[in-house]
Amino acid sequence: MAFIHPQSSSMAGPRRLAAVPELSSSAASPPRDGLYRDLIRTVAVSGAQRRSTILGHSGSSYSTASSSCPSNNSGHSSGSASAVALERLGNQELRRIAHRMVSDGYAHRMVEAFIRASPAPEFQFGGIPDHALTNWFSELDVDWVLQIDDELGLQRLLRDKPATTQDLVDKWIRALTVIAASIIELVCAFYRTPAVTLFGKASITKMLDVVDVIITVVEAEKLQVVLDMFTCVCGASHMLSIFNEIGGLFERQAKRLSEITVSTMEEVRTLVEEDDSWAIEISRGGGEVHKNTPLIMDCVVSMKNARTSMQNSAPSHNSENLCGVIDGTIDYLKDLLFTKSESCSDQSLRYMFLLNNSYFVAHVVSESSASPAYLNQLHYMDSYLDVSWGYVLSCIPKSRFPGPIHCWINTSSLVKFESAFHKTYQTQKLWKVPDPRLRDALRRAIIERVITGYRNYLEEHLEQEKHVGRESSTPEVLEEMLGELFEG
Repeated sequence: MAFIHPQSSSMAGPRRLAAVPELSSSAASPPRDGLYRDLIRTVAVSGAQRRSTILGHSGSSYSTASSSCPSNNSGHSSGSASAVALERLGNQELRRIAHRMVSDGYAHRMVEAFIRASPAPEFQFGGIPDHALTNWFSELDVDWVLQIDDELGLQRLLRDKPATTQDLVDKWIRALTVIAASIIELVCAFYRTPAVTLFGKASITKMLDVVDVIITVVEAEKLQVVLDMFTCVCGASHMLSIFNEIGGLFERQAKRLSEITVSTMEEVRTLVEEDDSWAIEISRGGGEVHKNTPLIMDCVVSMKNARTSMQNSAPSHNSENLCGVIDGTIDYLKDLLFTKSESCSDQSLRYMFLLNNSYFVAHVVSESSASPAYLNQLHYMDSYLDVSWGYVLSCIPKSRFPGPIHCWINTSSLVKFESAFHKTYQTQKLWKVPDPRLRDALRRAIIERVITGYRNYLEEHLEQEKHVGRESSTPEVLEEMLGELFEG
């Protein structure tokens, strides 16, 4: 089949691309080997930047050929679809490199070389030798992809060329980003030709074939690696949905990565459930946030970031499914915290643990830590106050016995109140509430209940004022003491 250049009516010979359009002076001579690879390696894709490599709106004024893409006569508007796709390819540096590969003519030459290696004039995909993609993948800095067939192959690669799996994942994300952007740029230049489609399908097939192998050998930060690849695949899937066969490859891989995300979270759940440190750490830490709570919430944050990236670039069932996993994980953690708290024999300590941990979860989940909904998450506040300070207040009942008995009972009640107060205070003084907002809320709640009750009692029993020590048990002194609680 021949390929018609959009600016020419001439027919290209069989098994060849149409002539490369007139290029800038920089393309007069082919770029040196490794030029694009060197540029690609300079692009950072770690951490938050990695999560937005292929997703989200860059907000850049950078202009590519997509802005003036023509539309073909088949009813497909490559101008609008490709322009939107490239705008959603979030990493500006990698987009620029892909654009240069096309404008320099390099990407065209790679397609042409691939087609020459094709065994069938009709360009039916199948049996394409790997060496047809060798130069292309080398320039993308992922020539190692063609060397990996299984887990052992990847392990040998890591052994012979010292690197980490995270290094390979970064390279993989950069390369897939450039591949996707290059295909869109080629579509803009040549319409939707079979050559570009087959070249893109072959490249992407090789890239996706190694995903499972990479994930198999990941030892640390497995969930983040899966999510990084997941978001990258979902974004590219949306961009290249104009190609039915290529889009199908991405959809299948996205489904697979979604399943791996779920199974990885199941592994995390099993890990924290079987951790035998719960009871010991609750007691030793004074009810502080348990180490497993941030562990699970780190997973939630990673999934929330991935979902946001997907929603910004390509809202789909994949982001909806991830939302379900997020909600399920949060509900699971809340239930787990309650279950593990039951191992604590000290009920005051138990509810302190539940308060600290549930507040931590609410803080992470809440979009704004200062919102009213944030403090409304304190489900265990009343329970804590009842078991910790209820007895203290119960020591000063309102007695209506007449005469000396009345005075003796009230005096005895004050002694019990002071003893109970100081005992509870000394026990909980070294308990730690890390979050200053929760610490302040707890102190105010205790003061409101205990000191207000104490002060009201004294106002109703004026005869007891002489029994209140001026320096050790006045409402003002006790309130000041409560202001020092929970510093750890």
